[in-house]
Amino acid sequence: MADVHDVRRLALGLDDVEEIDSDGFDFRVRGRGFVWSYPDRSSGRRVLRTDIAVLFVGDEAERQALLRGEPGLFFSTPSYEGLPFVLLRLDEVDVPRLTELVTDAWRMRLEG
Repeated sequence: MADVHDVRRLALGLDDVEEIDSDGFDFRVRGRGFVWSYPDRSSGRRVLRTDIAVLFVGDEAERQALLRGEPGLFFSTPSYEGLPFVLLRLDEVDVPRLTELVTDAWRMRLEG
């Protein structure tokens, strides 16, 4: 089970990463976001959820593969439909898998 501290440690261990001041977490590489806290608006106001990470996944094919392949780990909301992001349940992911996901998101933002 991973948490916000694992996300922070992993993201800050990568090159050229900056953390944006936030009530949750928000990490960017060269000005482009690759992992951040989910801004939940279901209550009618914006609440940053640090138990859910938004991850950049590059494209729709990768997004669909993750959503369909591991629905217990990844999900989406209508506001993210058609965008290259998935929502990740941190309490369902182990640290080695989180490391892979954060590193892949970072790498794709560098390349794109």
